[in-house]
Amino acid sequence: MAFNHLPAGAHDALTPLSVTPVTHSMSMAHDQLPPEAGVHPAPRAVLDRLAAGAGRAARITHTEHLPPRPGRHAPWPEKIRPEVTDAIRAAGIARPWAHQALMAEHALRGESAVVATGTASGKSLAYLAPVLSTLLDGSEAPNGRGATALYLAPTKALAADQRRAVSELAAPLGKAVRPAVYDGDTPFEEREWVRQYANYALTNPDMLHRSILPSHPRWASFLRALRYVVVDECHTYRGVFGSHVAQVLRRLRRLCARYGSEPVFLLASATASEPAAAASRLTGVPVVEITDDASPRGELVFALWEPPLTELHGERGAPVRRTATAETADLLTDLAVQGVRTVAFVRSRRGAELIALIAQERLAAVDRSLPSRVAAYRGGYLPEERRAIERALHTGELLALSATTALELGVDVAGLDAVVLTGYPGTRASLWQQAGRAGRRGQGALAVLVARDDPLDTYLVHHPDALFRQPVEATVLDPDNPYVLTPHLCAAAEELPLTEADLSLFGPETRSLLTRLELRKLLRRRGSAWHWTRRERAADLTGIRGEDGRPVQVVEEGTGRLLGTVDASAAHTTVHEGAVHLHQGRSYLVRHLDLDDSVALVEEADPPYSTTARDTTSISILETVREIPWGDARLCFGSVEVTNQVVSFLRRRLITGEVLGESKLDLPPRTLRTRAVWWTVTEDQLDEARIPQEALGGALHAAEHASIGMLPLFATCDRWDIGGVSVPLHPDTLLPTVFVYDGHPGGAGFAERAFHTAARWLTATREAIASCECDTGCPSCIQSPKCGNGNDPLDKRAAIRLLTRLLADAPEPTEGSTTTEDR
Repeated sequence: MAFNHLPAGAHDALTPLSVTPVTHSMSMAHDQLPPEAGVHPAPRAVLDRLAAGAGRAARITHTEHLPPRPGRHAPWPEKIRPEVTDAIRAAGIARPWAHQALMAEHALRGESAVVATGTASGKSLAYLAPVLSTLLDGSEAPNGRGATALYLAPTKALAADQRRAVSELAAPLGKAVRPAVYDGDTPFEEREWVRQYANYALTNPDMLHRSILPSHPRWASFLRALRYVVVDECHTYRGVFGSHVAQVLRRLRRLCARYGSEPVFLLASATASEPAAAASRLTGVPVVEITDDASPRGELVFALWEPPLTELHGERGAPVRRTATAETADLLTDLAVQGVRTVAFVRSRRGAELIALIAQERLAAVDRSLPSRVAAYRGGYLPEERRAIERALHTGELLALSATTALELGVDVAGLDAVVLTGYPGTRASLWQQAGRAGRRGQGALAVLVARDDPLDTYLVHHPDALFRQPVEATVLDPDNPYVLTPHLCAAAEELPLTEADLSLFGPETRSLLTRLELRKLLRRRGSAWHWTRRERAADLTGIRGEDGRPVQVVEEGTGRLLGTVDASAAHTTVHEGAVHLHQGRSYLVRHLDLDDSVALVEEADPPYSTTARDTTSISILETVREIPWGDARLCFGSVEVTNQVVSFLRRRLITGEVLGESKLDLPPRTLRTRAVWWTVTEDQLDEARIPQEALGGALHAAEHASIGMLPLFATCDRWDIGGVSVPLHPDTLLPTVFVYDGHPGGAGFAERAFHTAARWLTATREAIASCECDTGCPSCIQSPKCGNGNDPLDKRAAIRLLTRLLADAPEPTEGSTTTEDR
């Protein structure tokens, strides 16, 4: 299998350029330099050393070898300025890869395009060459500012990294190219310079939403001359976040039209299914896709690794598997001792901190110089902390890093030898994106996926074809979601009064939403235009990443020092009183959470445990949008209201995860209106499945847990993006019912995807439960790490019989049927 294998039928829209096969390795600025001097360890040898310890070899359930691949060159389009091609050659890049040249060709024709190729395939150069050429043309204009370009990245780190790359590449062009970062960390005295003089502004969607668009008169000269908008790592704009960004881009297009410009959109994505359709839905303009990856790759050895069962027993006496956190810390330690440059990707901020802390402690016993070469990296750090870690990573001072996905997105970490993934990252696109962080200069690389004690992870390490023989997922977003669109209509009206001409830009739901906003007195219609009525800024009323309220500041009680921030939506579960908070390798206990002032007061401590919040959830049906029969059972999709309350927290022993105790909490409930998929069964079906009343709650609960764990295999989501409720007799259906819902206001498309793939999704769920080696249920099949009921009741065997009976009457999928995200 090729590392960047694409679905059959993916072709470029233009006549293919002539290409020449090559076998040497080159890619962009850093990516396209020759391999570093020195010897990189062979990935197979590194894996063999990792497997040499006692019992280690048995933990490898599968090894996939992805062979090296040669590259194919093509000439730059003739319209690229010779000064730009000279600068590219000066950076060590003799000729572009074929997909880079094709992207430049589209851009110079004024056609929006998306390049969706593998990590380190030189996507940056594909859009930079035409952008730099156009900026150089504009710098020779006799009057005015000249052409401008806007670069959007999902993270600050990526924007800062791209600025470094652009500055290095464009250095021979002198002052013709003036790149500058404009984000929340930019000092206010520098912001005015960016507005007036920069012609390549690098920012993020949040800053575009909250600062640039609301202040568009101050950006008038920049917007008037805007020729290109670069949207990097566009596959990350999915779900609610992607839907918000889609509306931000529509607001940008509207203001550009007001100033007389119509920019071309150039998008870069990891390999994804139907990237042109997703990019067009994101931007609202037709987009051409480039998916034939012509860059070379070194070999990749990819191991699936399952931690062993321990002698401990957890909730309800279930066997406890060694945690992925502890296993990753061991692997990171061993790799650092070998001198193998490694990044471990971790799902949670706390996990990233804990892995770095354990690795540092173990390395100290081997060599006192090694602990300082291991660090954690996550969101919530202060700007100066992030920049220091990024510098240490670039210089090679750091040998190993434990990072959240804040580092996944394109930050150049060239020269890495290995990547460890602590748990399946939720999508195959993210899996390959993270794995591709190693081997970025053509050398071989090792990737290890360490399974968590979780149904999906367990399923994947024993069904490798689900990872290595399946195409990557489509990007799911819904710009017409009324919960997303409403605040952006308010923001757009404040920026420039809305008119009838704007209705088609924002989508078919716009007119009805404008009427509702008038009734709520948020907008007022004067003549043919709608105006914003409030004094406060409309853009400040919503966060585009699904935030709900102000971030909670984490403050050291004794000193008043700000340690970082936590999203308001996560505060109840992560910084409640008694919670353990990790920051930069140090542990803190939360002494007080003030929800009114959004402050959590902490003090440094060294508890021998971590904490996990427990909650209760109830759900009511607001509207049934779709319903289909499965025999006597019913499968439904629609709108629901979820009420959730954190009621207690567990203290778990570090490394083993053993529960040490539980403490009660008194926190207010939170409500969420969203979308859900649910299914019901009848009493006759329960009798046929031999499920007595006393086993019903455990059967439904177990099926709910396992189905949540399996849904990320069928929808572009993470199990933490979705929730579930199971009820033996639900008041709205009057039947036993299982709900799975999107964890975002208004929904994110995940439950709808579940509805349309229900037969395959629930079949995989049943198989995952039935194939697990445990007797009565464990975290690898039916237990959930976020269960508010302490994983009780659960009945594994009854759940298998229930799902078998339910699926017996499932209809065959309709050929050619489409879902919202497919259209």
